[in-house]
Amino acid sequence: MDTNGFFRVAAATPQIRVADCKQNTQAVLAALQQAASDGAGAVVFPELCLTGYTCGDLFHDETLLRGAEDALETILTHTAPLPVLFAVGLPVAVGAALYNCAAVCCEGKLLALVAKQNLPNYSEFYEARWFTPAPETPVPLSFAGQETVLGQGFLFMCRDVPGLTACVEICEDLWVPAPPSVRMAQEGATLVLNPSASDEIIGKADYRRSLVENQSARLYCAYAYADAGFGESTTDLVFAGHNLIAENGTVLSESPLFSTEISAADVDLDRLLQERRRCTTWQGLPPERVIPFSMAYTFDTAKMTRRFARTPFVPDDRGDLSRRCETILSLQAAGLATRLQHTGISHAVVGISGGLDSTLALLVAVRAFDALGLPRTGIHAVSMPGFGTTARTKHNAESLPRALGVTAQEVPIGKAVEQHFADIGHDPAVQDVTYENCQARERTQVLMDIANELGGLVIGTGDLSELALGWATYNGDHMSMYGVNASVPKTLVRHLVRYAADAFGGEIGEILRDVLATPVSPELLPPKDGEISQKTEEVVGPYELHDFFLYYLLRFGFPPKKIYFLACRAFDGMYAPATVWKWLSNFYRRFFAQQFKRSCLPDGPKVGSVTLSPRGDWRMPSDASVRLWKEEIEALRPEA
Repeated sequence: MDTNGFFRVAAATPQIRVADCKQNTQAVLAALQQAASDGAGAVVFPELCLTGYTCGDLFHDETLLRGAEDALETILTHTAPLPVLFAVGLPVAVGAALYNCAAVCCEGKLLALVAKQNLPNYSEFYEARWFTPAPETPVPLSFAGQETVLGQGFLFMCRDVPGLTACVEICEDLWVPAPPSVRMAQEGATLVLNPSASDEIIGKADYRRSLVENQSARLYCAYAYADAGFGESTTDLVFAGHNLIAENGTVLSESPLFSTEISAADVDLDRLLQERRRCTTWQGLPPERVIPFSMAYTFDTAKMTRRFARTPFVPDDRGDLSRRCETILSLQAAGLATRLQHTGISHAVVGISGGLDSTLALLVAVRAFDALGLPRTGIHAVSMPGFGTTARTKHNAESLPRALGVTAQEVPIGKAVEQHFADIGHDPAVQDVTYENCQARERTQVLMDIANELGGLVIGTGDLSELALGWATYNGDHMSMYGVNASVPKTLVRHLVRYAADAFGGEIGEILRDVLATPVSPELLPPKDGEISQKTEEVVGPYELHDFFLYYLLRFGFPPKKIYFLACRAFDGMYAPATVWKWLSNFYRRFFAQQFKRSCLPDGPKVGSVTLSPRGDWRMPSDASVRLWKEEIEALRPEA
């Protein structure tokens, strides 16, 4: 079964009894069975959970050590049918040394015993009293009825799951300045399993979470952290069972404190490998200690728990969204202010249509002028009503500049365009692409000429989504002297304008909210019954779908097959698979065909993780063939 690169990982905190290896065995087996039935392919358990972390000097007792080994042998016997890679903690004696180990097992095989490298012996921790740090070189031994090896730095490479290479570091190993997972990730590990026993004190949960988040981000990996919980001795310490699963800087699953839950998450192995390939500073190293293994893992993607946001460019959290909007507006304004300051220009010309993009550009210009201490009257908002202009958009294009205190100017373009039709011999009754683009180019000429008169800059209004689709008239609205919206997708433009509406309030807020409620349109075709007749999304498709496609294409380089899979899940109940497929096909066709427009973009500030600037993130030949992508999309065509 094709899982599109997804793999389910779990972190389990069974309720144990200190020194009762037999009960702990049953608790571990029950958790493994539950995790496997829920689709997990890898499970990590807490540090020393077969005995309990808080055994103290009992770790020197032969009965306890033998009980832990017997417990692992029992677990191996009972898990032979389970296609699950798991790491479970126990003490292991080798000659005169005692090691704090994680037994890494799969389908009844003891793949290796990974020993803890960094032993805390400060504050409430006394591990050096009992344990020896991991040996530098692997030690072969017989343990739990099998021949295995004990050591550090092992990579567990799965033959059957593409992209899955696991490694183990234990508790304190993560908290030190140079965690072992750094090198193991550089050698190829995509999944880090951490059996831990981290006691709970005020503020520690936040710090622990930040460690896991940051390590997964720095290493472009998935990180599963299992914490000791109920059942550990509370003589002096309390353990809260704080389990975490993170992927590339984002926590996908987290257990409540003081619980014995199994936390699970579907990690994207494809995404992790893509991130590593794209980062030129990622230092890959040849693997040293590889232990290959096989498991008959299958995962039904229909049971996936991972959620995919419909608007990946827009944060889900409202508070974070407000902060993000403020930052983006500031970035846009700072870019424009720098350009104005560098050129010594104190006038800006903005074509204002009453639509979203031009509204955002005008708001950015106001911010930039305010930041430079320039009078807002130096901003010239030029409305250019044409054949498709409605009373609604005309009103908003007139009202907003007045309310903002900028200079407003109206230049109707109808007569000039009609004269141009006559000059080139075009029948105005033929409302084709020439009919439309003549208007767009006339408007750009007006703006450029006014800018020349004033000694000003023409501020571009086109957004990232339009650039991706080529939804711009070449040498028309495609061109400006500085494009402030060039890296802002349409779905985010809406939120920026809404944020501004809330911030301004009053009359300005009312105008902005009406702009938000107006259908997106270039207004190049005559209205019908006074209403907009040309709705962009009816022609090119829903912007929320296109922004979704664009994000996963640019940010991760995913193939159409995976993007289609993600989109169908994200928009389930909103768009049928056939609709998703239709617009995905259209997206790729337009994206490849319109690269020539992006190859000569004006300057503009990057504000998010992706942009289409030929001088920045995206270098693509204008003549690249879409054939391979088209064939893959055609193979996805849903049945009628």
